[in-house]
Amino acid sequence: MLNEILGFILLIVCFSGITLFFRIFGKAGLYAWMAMAIIIANIQVTKIIEVFGLVTAMGNVIYGSTFLVTDILTERYGVRCARKAVLIGFFAMVFATFIIQITILFKPHENDVVSEAMAKVFQFMPSAMVASLTAYLVSQIHDVWAFEMWKKKTKGKFLWIRNNASTMVSQLIDNFTFTVLFFIIFNPEFLTILGWSGIFEIFITSYAMKLVVALLDTPFIYLSTVFKLPD
Repeated sequence: MLNEILGFILLIVCFSGITLFFRIFGKAGLYAWMAMAIIIANIQVTKIIEVFGLVTAMGNVIYGSTFLVTDILTERYGVRCARKAVLIGFFAMVFATFIIQITILFKPHENDVVSEAMAKVFQFMPSAMVASLTAYLVSQIHDVWAFEMWKKKTKGKFLWIRNNASTMVSQLIDNFTFTVLFFIIFNPEFLTILGWSGIFEIFITSYAMKLVVALLDTPFIYLSTVFKLPD
């Protein structure tokens, strides 16, 4: 049960972090969280774990938290600010990937003990970046659009409906796009190692985890509406 307990702790840390960033820094804090979350998620995704007896890749929790960020921004500041956050996350990941790859190319000192491990950890980062950013852009653009669409349809009422309805569909779009690109097209060795059943299990488990994240972020978006901020 260690992974399950840690997963719950990670979820609380992420949602609490977003709330704190927003309370202290306003929308600038949410922009910062978006950039940080995208980078961390694309590092975590290379680690395969088991939760509740099912195999999945890490990164689902902190990546799922980015949909809370765009939902808060859309609700409090409008579509324009939410789309700005999406672009900030995009460019943060692109430049983080380039910087890390250049770092790996530097010849290490003979006393270095970290370079080999760093290269191994980040060898999947370019493919993760392309797969993740493709899925990220498509799903986040849909999420912002769907949230605003539901807001108009409900005439600004029932925040929980637009929060969950937009995020759940967007997460499905994201999960399908990333799984196909990263695990099948860009890194076919995973297909050899895990097989089709393993890849499908990762897809189902990842989406299930993202659904849990989507449902549990609802109290936090309601909490964000009571903050009175200057910006």
